[in-house]
Amino acid sequence: MDLSTSYMGLSLRNPIIVSSSKLTGNIEGIVSCAKAGAGAVVLKSLFEEQIMAKAEAGLRKNDMYFWYPEASDYVVNIAKGSGVQEYLDLIKRAKQEVDIPVIASINCVSPVEWPSVAKKIQEAGADALELNIAIFPFDKHATSQQIEDTYIDILKAVKAQVSIPVAVKIGPYFTNVTGMTYRLAEAGADALVLFNRFYNPDVDIATMKVVADNIFSNPDEKSIPMRWIALLSASGIPCDLAANTGIHYSIGVAKQLLAGATVVQLGTTLYQNGIPYLSEIVKGLDEWMQKHHYKSISDFRGIVNNLPENTAAFERIQYMKRNFD
Repeated sequence: MDLSTSYMGLSLRNPIIVSSSKLTGNIEGIVSCAKAGAGAVVLKSLFEEQIMAKAEAGLRKNDMYFWYPEASDYVVNIAKGSGVQEYLDLIKRAKQEVDIPVIASINCVSPVEWPSVAKKIQEAGADALELNIAIFPFDKHATSQQIEDTYIDILKAVKAQVSIPVAVKIGPYFTNVTGMTYRLAEAGADALVLFNRFYNPDVDIATMKVVADNIFSNPDEKSIPMRWIALLSASGIPCDLAANTGIHYSIGVAKQLLAGATVVQLGTTLYQNGIPYLSEIVKGLDEWMQKHHYKSISDFRGIVNNLPENTAAFERIQYMKRNFD
């Protein structure tokens, strides 16, 4: 079976990418991902505030980064100004050690000053850049239009600095997901990563403190990206689509590809089962393709969108009949 594919113009041996996380934050993890069969890796994110050298000792409740599970990793004991060079060094080392695409990642909330670093990331050898954008709407004076415009401004500022492909990773919390994704595609996004999984707060009733809820996804969450992958791919959006969140097994990978995903990103399942489990997912996808007589990824990508009734099912948001009645 031919599992190879193309993502943002990059050649991948298969459509399975390791998403941005601690697993890809060091050279050992990156090499392990490549050995396990990853089609590409997205490096652990560099934060905008690292670039701006404004590290703090903790997260404030109203901080825009309150949505990011990764945030707690960087705000504690980070050396001011060292983050960027360390990141560039990681890119250079990764390009020397592995022969799969290395995609850098930046978590950002504004288009001010820092985008020039994107050029340094390109010069360090990154094959592409993923912008992880999440603007927490806690400001009652900020309109939806202003927030959405900031996403576009960030993308345009970065695209002006680099020639490598740029993906934008977003969450599902927009009034009009279709409208927003098309705006991003038209502004130059080479791919959209759907969707980010944000930090979920909980309350410890013993200590009366806010704590993190489960930071890992579960397979039930796959439906959210799958719905929008299907609808956007069927509509002909002019960019690649990466499915992210809730994808734990090879069958989950197959489902996202059937819905129209260009590639699939994995994170939680590799935390829970170990990086070597990736090889089992690749093997499982290959076996599924053999069982259904598909010789290549393109043979079945997006085929569930060929039937009008399937599109209608993805558009449905309420049950016509409850299964438990």
